[in-house]
Amino acid sequence: MADHIGQRVAARRRARRMTQQDLARESYISLVMVKSIERGARKPSPVLLEALASALSVDASRLDPAYAGTHHRVHTALPRISAAIAGYDVPLDPPSRPMAELRKAVGDAIRWRLAAQYGHIANAAPRLLADALGHLHAAAGRGRTEAARLVADAARAADAVAYKYGAHDLSARLIDVMRWAADQTGDPDVIATAAYVRAETFLAAQAHRAGPAALERALDAAAGAGSGQAAAVRGALYMRTAVVAARAGNAAAAYTHLREAGRLADGLGEDVYLGTAFGPSSVRIHEVAVAVSLGREHIGHALEVAHTWKPGEEIPAERRSGFYIELGRAQLWAGRPDDAFESLKVARKLAPQHVREHPWARADVETIHRIKRADAESLSTFAKWIGAV
Repeated sequence: MADHIGQRVAARRRARRMTQQDLARESYISLVMVKSIERGARKPSPVLLEALASALSVDASRLDPAYAGTHHRVHTALPRISAAIAGYDVPLDPPSRPMAELRKAVGDAIRWRLAAQYGHIANAAPRLLADALGHLHAAAGRGRTEAARLVADAARAADAVAYKYGAHDLSARLIDVMRWAADQTGDPDVIATAAYVRAETFLAAQAHRAGPAALERALDAAAGAGSGQAAAVRGALYMRTAVVAARAGNAAAAYTHLREAGRLADGLGEDVYLGTAFGPSSVRIHEVAVAVSLGREHIGHALEVAHTWKPGEEIPAERRSGFYIELGRAQLWAGRPDDAFESLKVARKLAPQHVREHPWARADVETIHRIKRADAESLSTFAKWIGAV
């Protein structure tokens, strides 16, 4: 019954000492809707249920046992996302909403991406892409520049879903759309941001020669750090290039790029610039990412960073979750499976959908479960949740 779902939502909210206003803010749902769901007057749709579950740090099936799962719904949406960009360079249908409404919808998608709310994005992405492309093909002058940027942002949000859920061919196509639209803005910061996202293609393909070469070329083409935004965009490129170089096993290049990112971050506050978090805390997180990407012989540095520092709420949930996934891997390699499991539990509280689809998290939980087969029920429950058993 719908009221039972509402009761579970309210009970979990109170257990976490959250107000209804807190829950509305963290789930990106209106306060009126939250109150209506808790009263049992409204049964939440799968999208709303996922958003509530993410904000409450539980799997959605804990709120509704009949829930089919984000994974199934996202994969159902992927063909519609693919169809929305099949003829991206061909004018088709006019947009179904005005520019002001589209602008707000794209802003919502950016916030969902940073919060790892992939179910929300998958539900909205097909129409979002179609409308953004419709506006771009119909626009002229300055309006065309804004429309192109909205296409780039919409494609990036949809790519987050495709990439995280393993649809790497679709991810590469969405990145092509993002790059095509970014070029039409004529804005070097937007173009550099597209190059930052393109690194996913190299990581997915393990293209260890092409990746660093393409990213270093993008760094050469990026504007100098004249404004804070330009510095942040360039710094983010350095962070991403450091990780790709680390995956290629080039420690010298990885740490050189990371130092450049740190230099640019020193004069900036931690913030989100053109949809990408950057600042001193983001660079610190990438210190851990680079060390873990370089392999077991570098995990001492990752553990040293994490011993004295943890990311705060100035960092978006997806990136904070990634920090704890990578820390968990370092702890597991160091022979500390209990600590690794605690880190993965923190990661799940921050961004459940991110953790559930992360291949490192799944592999590491499988290893921990094998090592500690007779351990606490919570480990077995986690392993079943993430699909490791």
